[in-house]
Amino acid sequence: MALLQWGEWKPDVSDYLGSASKLIRNVLPQGDGYAPFPSSTAFSGSLPATCRGGFYALKSDGSVVIFAGTATKLYRMSNTDYTWVDVSKAAGTYTAPTFGSLAANWQFAQTGNLVWATQANAPLQVYDLSSSTAFADGAGSPPQAAYISVVGRFLVLSGLLSAPYRIQWSGLNSFNSGTSWTSGINSSDFQEFPDGGIVRGVAGGEFGLIFQDQAIRRMSYVGGVLIFQIERLTQDMGLFAPYSIARAGQTIFFYSGKGFHKIDPGGFPVQIGRERVDRTFFNDLDRGNLQLFMSASDPRASRVYWAYKSTSGPVGLYDTIIGYDYLLDRWFPVAASGEFLLGISQSGITLEALDAISASIDAMTLSLDAYATAVQPEIAQFDSSHKLAFFRGATLEATLQTAEQGTDSARVFMKGFRPVTDAPAFYGSVSYRETPQEASTASDESLVNTRTGRCDFRRSTRYGRYVGRIPAGTTWTFTAGVEPDVVAEGSQ
Repeated sequence: MALLQWGEWKPDVSDYLGSASKLIRNVLPQGDGYAPFPSSTAFSGSLPATCRGGFYALKSDGSVVIFAGTATKLYRMSNTDYTWVDVSKAAGTYTAPTFGSLAANWQFAQTGNLVWATQANAPLQVYDLSSSTAFADGAGSPPQAAYISVVGRFLVLSGLLSAPYRIQWSGLNSFNSGTSWTSGINSSDFQEFPDGGIVRGVAGGEFGLIFQDQAIRRMSYVGGVLIFQIERLTQDMGLFAPYSIARAGQTIFFYSGKGFHKIDPGGFPVQIGRERVDRTFFNDLDRGNLQLFMSASDPRASRVYWAYKSTSGPVGLYDTIIGYDYLLDRWFPVAASGEFLLGISQSGITLEALDAISASIDAMTLSLDAYATAVQPEIAQFDSSHKLAFFRGATLEATLQTAEQGTDSARVFMKGFRPVTDAPAFYGSVSYRETPQEASTASDESLVNTRTGRCDFRRSTRYGRYVGRIPAGTTWTFTAGVEPDVVAEGSQ
């Protein structure tokens, strides 16, 4: 029996006699098929309210400090017991983040020892990692802004409350002095854009990408009177959602009104979701809650993620994550619910402080190996209980389906299949129908026979798909597809 692979997830196109699948869930693409996706495991205590932004900063000694924001407060995580300490300005409260009439989140950036937090309804906030106990207003006269990034040796603000068609940048290596935001001093300045719409964010790095409603521009530092050279990359294509920008290495990923794209260094936007996931995603997206449509890259793997609230999702939470492996060039969906998605590094803790987290080693949710002074960032989320959680838990329930097989001219008899996987628990079934106009019907599931390695059933049909389900918590490493046992009707 020949191997019938599960195939690439392409819900936008028909899978009839194809090589792609319309149903792949809670798995990661890899070279030999798919691998399991882990559940999230709580790491911190609960924030007092819904998370509206998160960030990790690196101190000069290499240790990690984690910050988070709610609608009215800013917090720092205690590296002793992982609870949250109020570090809001003067222990006060902020006005909930909005930009215009839209709900918004806090955004953060780091320059040396300074951590910055911004949202359009508050002055730019700064926290000195070497001395601060609370955030304070940034020095000078920085504009109130919804978005923040670091481009080269400049701090760049966009989504300005008083000038939404403008970006403004600090002085060169000057971020928190009385003249850091004074135009004409130390290369500090601003740029107004007469067309392209509101500025929705700037992707930072050695060069910047400016995203507007209907335009994308590149800003490159040239020094002198000009300071930045700004050139237009697109006409009539911009950013659809302000938090959909993800940076992985030097490549920028984003979602425009024309679908998912990437921009490599020095390049132009390239479509990565067309005729694959774009239509399915857009039809499922709750476009009235774009603050829950957010992106993050996984520095430990070649993947970027977008979390979003679907049209049927619960209020205040995203309920779906769509991922893209940019080296394998393959998409995958994950059923996960949370408040805020981010790439973040785990803060360290001393062995003496472990008692504050757990009464015993057996009761700990993370292994001792996970508690380091500073580790490489990884994908994480703030879950529905306002806790920071890493995706390190037991495997999620995986569901995979092959492309549809069959023909109008003859009936076939599906006798079963052998799943090609190392999963010890595997349930197989078939999805079948008589004509392409009918809805498919699912058969009963059959647990894999441990002696023969088969899932057996008997089904006569014209069109059929093979379906596999691996229960949550199962320990496994790969699944490649199935070896079907099927014959022409009447020859069995």
